[in-house]
Amino acid sequence: MFEPRSLVENGVRHYGRLGARPVSVNPLDEFRGPWRRLRRTRLKEWAGFTVLHPEIYASMILQDAKYLASSEIYVHDRATGVLHQHEQVAPPGAVRFAGRLIGSSVALRRKRYALSYEFAADRHRIEIDIAATTDAPAFTGRLDLLPASASPALSVSSRLPGGTMYTNKALYPVEGSLRVGEREFVFRPDRDLAILDEHKSALPYRTVWTWGTFGTFADGVPVGANFVDRPELPGQPEESAIWTAAAAAPLADVDFGWDASAPLSPWRIRSADGRLDVTFTPEGRKTVDLQLGVLAMDYFQAYGTFAGSLDIGTRTLELTDVHGVCEQMRARL
Repeated sequence: MFEPRSLVENGVRHYGRLGARPVSVNPLDEFRGPWRRLRRTRLKEWAGFTVLHPEIYASMILQDAKYLASSEIYVHDRATGVLHQHEQVAPPGAVRFAGRLIGSSVALRRKRYALSYEFAADRHRIEIDIAATTDAPAFTGRLDLLPASASPALSVSSRLPGGTMYTNKALYPVEGSLRVGEREFVFRPDRDLAILDEHKSALPYRTVWTWGTFGTFADGVPVGANFVDRPELPGQPEESAIWTAAAAAPLADVDFGWDASAPLSPWRIRSADGRLDVTFTPEGRKTVDLQLGVLAMDYFQAYGTFAGSLDIGTRTLELTDVHGVCEQMRARL
């Protein structure tokens, strides 16, 4: 697979499935002058992690939407069945992403809320220091992700109807601890994973997608799947893939079979080639419903377990109780 050093070289953007994340990813490098400033208003950047641990479901995100910055984090405690969540909104510029991932850091630090990521060559680090509120306990912790043992990168640059997308995703063994109130959850790199979801995308004004992901270990190696259904242009690459030991192997024509009127009922998710055939059983979900005139968001992320079959190239895994998420976004951005 092609591995360019930069997403944009000599003013020309690379499109396709890339062999790795380019060293520098700045979609605005394609443009100059007033057109660049205009395109910047459409660029949405975020980096999120879904963390996989037998006792909890958890996800977090840092976002730069250009007109505002934001962050969210949730933890569902399986023992109590309670969903705890914190969120923060900040002025534009409060969250800034670099074009280079390795050697960069990004954070949102406000009074009583701090979430930060640091990306080093040998170790990525998540630090959390969020005070208790009337609605949720304090979250504190440090999680270290191990790039040397990570899955191959899923790096995709694609044209969309009315926009463009760049995403970089990978599975990382994770160690450290996360404290939620009085409970502490310890992460082991031989058992637990963090799934990176990095985006630098100029999404169309009316945006919709259905997406899911999960990860596990096979013979000590992270494997899993990422799958999506969104409006696409013919011939453009999309981000559905199976993580194997050797590659992020493409998947196409993924079908999400679920009842929108009952999103906590089981979902059947299959690829046309049969390599992915799983049932997702939600245990709960997080929702966002914003109506701000020309801007709106109707979003949920369901967390739960996957069971079924996954073809990782060398063999077909039979999955049971594998943690992951599915979500749907409908927005005017």
